[in-house]
Amino acid sequence: MSTLDRIKNVAVELLKIEADRVQETSRFVEDLGADSMQSIELVAAFEEEFDIEMDEDAALAVKTVIDAVKFIDKVLAEG
Repeated sequence: MSTLDRIKNVAVELLKIEADRVQETSRFVEDLGADSMQSIELVAAFEEEFDIEMDEDAALAVKTVIDAVKFIDKVLAEG
């Protein structure tokens, strides 16, 4: 499963939204309805899903699904 698919699955489960709402250009707050607490929960869920540690400030700067893909792929590559 790709990074994108895994991020979509986490967002759908955590935000309780329909899968077709989650597109690469979707913004977590404006388009998918994440509030500030859910944004923090998303970071934690991504860390768990990918078994990584994310710098919280940098992670919270991620605004779109594709930004999250790029950010997580970078963290994974730096391993």
